[in-house]
Amino acid sequence: MLFKTVLTTALAMVLSAPCLVAQTQPAPWRGAGPPPCVGSDGGIFQCPATAQVTAIRAGRMFDSSTGQMLTSQVIVLWGERITEVGPRARVKIPAGAQIIDLSHATVLPGLIDAHTHMFDARGPNGTTESSMLIAVANVQADLRAGFTAARDMSTHGNGYEDIAIRDAINQGRFDGPRYQVSTRGIVWGASPPDPAMPDNPLASAVVRSVEDARAAVREQIGRGADWIKLFPAGAYSFTPAGLAQYVVTYPMPVLQALIDETHRLGKKAACHVYGGEGQKNAIIAGCDTIEHAFGLDQEQADMMVKKGLYYDPTFVRYLEPAIDDNDARNTGGKYRMIPIFEHAVRLAAATKGMKIMLGSGADGSTYAHGTQALDFEALVKRGGLTPVRAIQAATTINAEALGWQVQIGSIEKGKFADLIAVSGDPLSDITELQRVKFVMKNGKVVRNDLLQSHP
Repeated sequence: MLFKTVLTTALAMVLSAPCLVAQTQPAPWRGAGPPPCVGSDGGIFQCPATAQVTAIRAGRMFDSSTGQMLTSQVIVLWGERITEVGPRARVKIPAGAQIIDLSHATVLPGLIDAHTHMFDARGPNGTTESSMLIAVANVQADLRAGFTAARDMSTHGNGYEDIAIRDAINQGRFDGPRYQVSTRGIVWGASPPDPAMPDNPLASAVVRSVEDARAAVREQIGRGADWIKLFPAGAYSFTPAGLAQYVVTYPMPVLQALIDETHRLGKKAACHVYGGEGQKNAIIAGCDTIEHAFGLDQEQADMMVKKGLYYDPTFVRYLEPAIDDNDARNTGGKYRMIPIFEHAVRLAAATKGMKIMLGSGADGSTYAHGTQALDFEALVKRGGLTPVRAIQAATTINAEALGWQVQIGSIEKGKFADLIAVSGDPLSDITELQRVKFVMKNGKVVRNDLLQSHP
């Protein structure tokens, strides 16, 4: 029991996320059944199962580090970690190991979605209770779809509740992806505060100066944010001649202060931008991940590569029919943003050294949780990525962007046993990832619609 407590504590330290570490109920336990685990909040729950040796026979296995599809591989696990991986002829399955036979399937590292919104937008009649129930359902749908890790990009008016969801998952209260969260986000307030209409404490923090900016970053990180979500470029529109134009939000000194304070406190910033000067400002200021970027041009792409920044297009979210509907209303059907966006993603794909992430932007509104693998197909068929590169976007690249590359993102000895499997070969048909049949997170089988495991 002591070992389980130590192991849980080590996991929390490795992932650098505040975690309610499970502790065993002090003896003597006088309740029903065996002693449960107890959270620091006093809630009790069933303790994790004792670690055991498991061996997975993989007919095909995608090596995300090299981009190669290997055959006849064996993956040996002890508890939550991979202890051995290699060709079936070389890796000996330990006596007594539980065997999971995926010899007719393709095994891949667990997928990582770098841009989710676990909370649906909070309506005027929404409550914390209803929002939390929806969020739990959303993250469970993501996990069952093969996304064993994710980054949440603001709570859509639900305050700091993403921290509670993240910590509950880490503690083992319910199954969900490993999560990094950005809480409320920070927006620019061009007008002085109005006492008659105070800022919503559950929505994005509003800043109106450099001092406000630094204070807001400190507040959110102090409350447990892993990332700071920023909005340097606002809505887009078209000129009468069809030129896309974008609203600039923060003054550059404020944006620089936001990012500098984030980095000073050892965290990273993600910038929601559509294009124009605000987008360029985000790159110059060193925002760690550039989100969306419809108007990305070659100069900006080259700057991103030079600075080592990541590009997270959230492609499918802005290829939706609703985008065309909006443009048709605003331009009388003359101009469309989707072709501009497709050009930006293809440009990024053709730029040597560009680190393209996979983030869905799934928000439970126009993009349902659990369907994010649609982004793989879009990146390949409309964005110019190869299937290998698209899968690496959701594995090695995302793991690196989140600072988790030592722990997840590839199937290697010492890493967490986060694995998925599909029936076919996603390098031949990228849509296979829309039909995930097996999911394992932390060595625990979450879903198995393929062959059953056996001792």
